[in-house]
Amino acid sequence: MEPVDVPITDNSIRLGQFLKLASLIDSGADAKAVIAEGLVSVNGEVEIRRGRQLRPGDTVTLGDQAARVAGG
Repeated sequence: MEPVDVPITDNSIRLGQFLKLASLIDSGADAKAVIAEGLVSVNGEVEIRRGRQLRPGDTVTLGDQAARVAGG
């Protein structure tokens, strides 16, 4: 699966915010739930911190969807 590039305006973004921006989830509550359940991976590693700082080049995966942080 090839990740979709999602541009951000700053050099970093929090994981929960990025999930919404990338349209991988619908709301912050959804982000909290899928992260807490261990369903989200960052660069191939399960991530359970919603506040994890992402940088350009990081790839986030949820189920069969993937999005890559692209610099703005």
